[in-house]
This record gives sequence, structure tokens and C-alpha cells, in this order.
Amino acid sequence: MVQRLCESKEGNQYGEVVSQIPNLHLNKNISTGLKPCECSICGKVFIRHSLLNRHILAHSGYKPYGEKQYECEQCGKFFVSVPGVRRHMLMHSGNPAYKCTICGKACYFLSAFERHQRTHTGEKPYKCKQCGKAFTASGSCLIYEQTHAGEKPYKYKECGKTFRFSCSFKTHERTHTGKRPYKCTKCDKAFSCSTSLRYHGSIHTGERPYECKKCGKAFSRLNSLHLHLRIHIGEKPYECKKCGKAYTRSNHLTRHERSHDVEAGCSSSCL
Repeated sequence: MVQRLCESKEGNQYGEVVSQIPNLHLNKNISTGLKPCECSICGKVFIRHSLLNRHILAHSGYKPYGEKQYECEQCGKFFVSVPGVRRHMLMHSGNPAYKCTICGKACYFLSAFERHQRTHTGEKPYKCKQCGKAFTASGSCLIYEQTHAGEKPYKYKECGKTFRFSCSFKTHERTHTGKRPYKCTKCDKAFSCSTSLRYHGSIHTGERPYECKKCGKAFSRLNSLHLHLRIHIGEKPYECKKCGKAYTRSNHLTRHERSHDVEAGCSSSCL
């Protein structure tokens, strides 16, 4: 048995040891001080380049073993190797190795824990080479950089929608198949993608890591904070074509436009 310490590159400022886990050879480099290998697409960390290279194949869609892949029995997610499934199974164990001492959020992997810390510090070390936009995770930056290229090689045959990445393609595919492999352990809700499950989890935990520096209001989602900031800066990008009235949110504009429809209906019925 070994302890997995929750310390970032800057030191154990936010983390604490929350569990002891069996030595699955996943934390060897962490304990010896060797630099881990991080996937530039999703941010996952590996102790050996061979494991990282095998993981990258999953993003590319290439199947080195033909159609044979390894499936998680609990959620149905596929992996190209047995070690990949075993590492993934830690998430189903219910024993996260890292816990944030600021908000209590628990993480199963060091890379995820370090990314979460940045939501509190505001650090965005990864910048787009073309426009300079900054991100908290290297994977998010890499995905954003692809938007400049404009290529969308993955096309879904049923609806014709195209995607830049295979993971986005697979997530969209579930909207057609109805498959929802990501299940909440607190309630009976299930989701088609892990991001939706993560956002849903904040309902149960009460976590609101995104705080407005103007008024102190906190949000569980980053996009909710962005929408809120429009109130302070006066930005109203959604304008009614009939009367020119503008709104900060698209759903507010939609609700307003219905009032015009009601007025038009009343006028025609009164003739």
C-alpha cells in the first residue's frame, strides 16, 4: 500500500491526502519525482511514454488490435488496453485520491486535481499560438487551436453534422442512439457525456468554484459566469429584429419575441 500525495508542482498548497490505494504502478513516477507524461489532447497523465502513446491512439480512432477493444463493465466506455481499463476503473471505486481543501472537490487523478486548482487561482498557463487566448488545461488549448484550421474530418451520416475530433463525434452519436453511459451515483439521472455529468454533480455537492470578482456571486459553470459578467459590462448581443430591444441571453430574447407573436395574433383576431 502506498499513499498518493495531493501536491501540485507548486507544493501542497490546496491538497490533502484522503486515501491509501493499492500500488497499481500508476504513481511510481510521482513518488520518485520523475516528470509524468501528459496527453496534450485531454490532459491525462501517464508514467511511461508507451502508455501515453497507446492512449493517444484512442483519440485518433486507430485500432491497433483490429476491432478488439476493452470495455468498462460499469459504464460501457472502451479502451485500447487492459491497463487503460484498470486506470479508468479507479473512477468507479468511489475512493478519489485527491481532495481540494478550498471547496472539497475530489479528484481521482493528479492532472485533474491540478486543473481544478487553477479554477481557484485563475492561472491559465496555456496560450493559443495564433491568437493568444489562454486556457487552464493544455488539452483545451490544443482543441481550441484546431478551430483556426477549420478542418472537420468526422461526419455523422444520419444528420450530416461534422466534427473536428472523434470524441465530439462519439458524443454527438449518442444523441441519435439515446445511449447515456455516464450515471450519477447520487440520483438516477444519466448523461451522454462526462461533462454533463460533472456539471450535474455540482447540484449535489453545492460546489460553485467560479466567482464574479465584481459582486461576489458564485456559479457552478464557467459559461454561467461569462453570461453573468454581461450584466456588469452592459453587453447585450441578442437584439430583437422587430423593435431593437437587446438582451444579455438568447433565451430572454426568445421570450421577448413571443410577445410580438401574441400582439400580432391579437391584432389579426380583432379585425
